[in-house]
Amino acid sequence: MRDLSESILEKDEFEAIKLADFDNLSQEQAAAQMKISRATFGRIVQKARYKIADSIINGKAIKIS
Repeated sequence: MRDLSESILEKDEFEAIKLADFDNLSQEQAAAQMKISRATFGRIVQKARYKIADSIINGKAIKIS
């Protein structure tokens, strides 16, 4: 694991993925729970999904900070 490149998933990105993909909430519900706008939630979850996909495709470790 030490030799792998890392994708760093921020805490808000981790929370957005959890709410949207694990808890299966709508963007409106998840945004309300995070106390942010739906548009902001959409940007955060899109960024998180990109980082996760990049990690899978390019064999990177995912670090949550």
